[in-house]
Amino acid sequence: MYRILAPIGEDERRAQAVADVIIDLPGSTDELAVTLLNVFEGFEVSGEGESINSEDIYDKSEFPSSVTLIEDELEANGIRVAKRREHGDPAEEILAVATEIDTDTIVMSSRKRSPTGKVLFGSTTQSVLLDADRPVTVTMRK
Repeated sequence: MYRILAPIGEDERRAQAVADVIIDLPGSTDELAVTLLNVFEGFEVSGEGESINSEDIYDKSEFPSSVTLIEDELEANGIRVAKRREHGDPAEEILAVATEIDTDTIVMSSRKRSPTGKVLFGSTTQSVLLDADRPVTVTMRK
């Protein structure tokens, strides 16, 4: 069994790109087991005496439609699929789950960003690529 971790955000086009890569992998799809991971990014906002923490609104069972889209497509192609939703820093959660389930590879989608955008906002894909201890496939399809 070849285990794949597929981090999926809310963007359906990027989710579709991940599904396309997984479906196009060589070999039989019935030998693949995919874990779809959606990470609800942690945050805290304060103002005027009130504070909102992401833990207050996080729901482990509430997946975006992009996860359902890719789940349905992968299953229609004979691929075993499991779903997970975690809370925290996306790159840290992706790497932690990859280690926990001992995935063979991570398949994820990225978007093009300017160098300034990467410096100001960071890049989950970049962090995963630099810190992963297993192969990572990144698609830039639109």
